Amino acid sequence: MTKKITVKKIQSIRGIHDGLPETVCQWQQVESAARTVFSRYAFNEVRLPILEPTHLFVRSIGEQTDIVAKEMYHFVDQGHDHICLRPEGTAGAVRAYLQAGLTRSGLQRWFYVGAMFRRERPQKGRLRQFQQIGAEFFGAAGPLADAEVLAMAWQLVHRLGLQHLTLEINSLGCPACRPGYREKLVLFLRQQTANLCPTCIQRIDSNPMRVLDCKVPQCQQYLQDAPEVISHLCDDCNSHWQGLQAGLTALSIPYCINPRIVRGLDYYNRTAFEIVTDQLGAQGTVLAGGRYDGLVESLGGPATPAIGFAAGVERLALLLPETMAEKAKVTMVAMGNEAVILASMRHADTLRQAGIATIHAGGGTMKRQMKIADREQTPFCLIIGEDECATGQVMCKNMRNGSQQQQTITQAMNTILQDG
Repeated sequence: MTKKITVKKIQSIRGIHDGLPETVCQWQQVESAARTVFSRYAFNEVRLPILEPTHLFVRSIGEQTDIVAKEMYHFVDQGHDHICLRPEGTAGAVRAYLQAGLTRSGLQRWFYVGAMFRRERPQKGRLRQFQQIGAEFFGAAGPLADAEVLAMAWQLVHRLGLQHLTLEINSLGCPACRPGYREKLVLFLRQQTANLCPTCIQRIDSNPMRVLDCKVPQCQQYLQDAPEVISHLCDDCNSHWQGLQAGLTALSIPYCINPRIVRGLDYYNRTAFEIVTDQLGAQGTVLAGGRYDGLVESLGGPATPAIGFAAGVERLALLLPETMAEKAKVTMVAMGNEAVILASMRHADTLRQAGIATIHAGGGTMKRQMKIADREQTPFCLIIGEDECATGQVMCKNMRNGSQQQQTITQAMNTILQDG
C-alpha cells in the first residue's frame, strides 16, 4: 500500500496580505487622489529603497522607541551589513535628501507611495506589511508652511469623500522648552506609578511623553491631570503655535486641540497632528505627522527645518465606499476557421487601442465562449463568424437587453463608447 504524502499548505506570512484586484482598485483610488492633490501643492514623487541601513532608524527614530526596539525587521546580510526593511518613510527621505546633496537646492517638496514593515500584532487596519503615502517638505520654516501642509492633508481626505474625520493638533515644544516640561511630567508620572501599566512605568525614564499616548483606559484615567506641553512653551514655540492656528483658520480648515498627541518618534518638535476617525475602532488614526526640524542635522546635514506626514493606504481604503475592480467591457467571440480567429484578434486589439477593456474568448463552441462572457459579466459581445469575416463586420450584442445588430468594427466601437 502506497503511503499518502501530505504536502503542507503554503500561505502568506501572518499580518502580510495579498493585494487582490478589488483591494488594489481601492489602493489605486487613494493613490490617484494623493497624486492629484499633492501636484497642486507642487510636491514631486520620489521612489525610495525598501531596504535601508539599520542604524539610520536607530539614529533617527530612537533606540528606545517601540518601532526600533520591538517592531523593526532587521538582519545581517552575507556581507555582514546590518540591514532592515523600512518601518517608516521620513528617515529614508532625509537620507536621500542628504545623499543627493540637495541641502543648498532650495525648498524640496516630496511625496512617496510604498510598502512599510513593522512586526506588530495584526488587527483590522494594522498589518505587518502596509502601504503608506508620505509627504515631506524640506526647508519649510514657519507656521504658515505648517498650515499649508495640514491643509494638503485635509484636502486629500476631503477629495476621497471620507466622512467622520477630525483634524487634531498639538505642539511638542523644542529643545529649549521641552526639558523643563519633561522634568515636570516625570515628577507627575512618578507620583502615579501605582496606577500605571508596566509599559508606562518603563517609559517614565526612557520616553515619558509616550506615556500620555497610552491606550490603556486605566492609565488615561490617572493621566487627566498631567501637565500639558502647550502650557510650557517658550516664546518662539508659542508664537509658532499661534501662527499655525491662525493659518488653519484663514484656510477654513476645521481643527481641535488635543494635548495628548505626542507621536511615537523621537524626531518630532513643535507641530504634531493627526486626522482621526471613529469608524475603525482602536485604529482610529488614518493620517499623522509633524515638524522635525532637528532630524536632518542629526543625520549629518546642516540645520534644516522640515515637516511631513504619512497616511496608511489600507486604513483610508477601509473608509471608502465599496469599490469594484474594473471589469472588461467586451467579450470577443470567434466562430470559424483560422482566418476568423485572426480577424477577431485584430478586432480585439483595435478595441484595446481605443481604451476599451476587452477579453478574447479563445474560439471553440459558441456555448463555451458565451459562458465566458456571462462569467466575466461584460455588457457587450462582439461575435464574428465566417460571414462577418467576409463582409468586414461583427455582430454586436448588448448583453443587458439582448439586442444585437451587424456593424463594422468602427460602428461597434462607437456603440460601446457611447454606452459609457
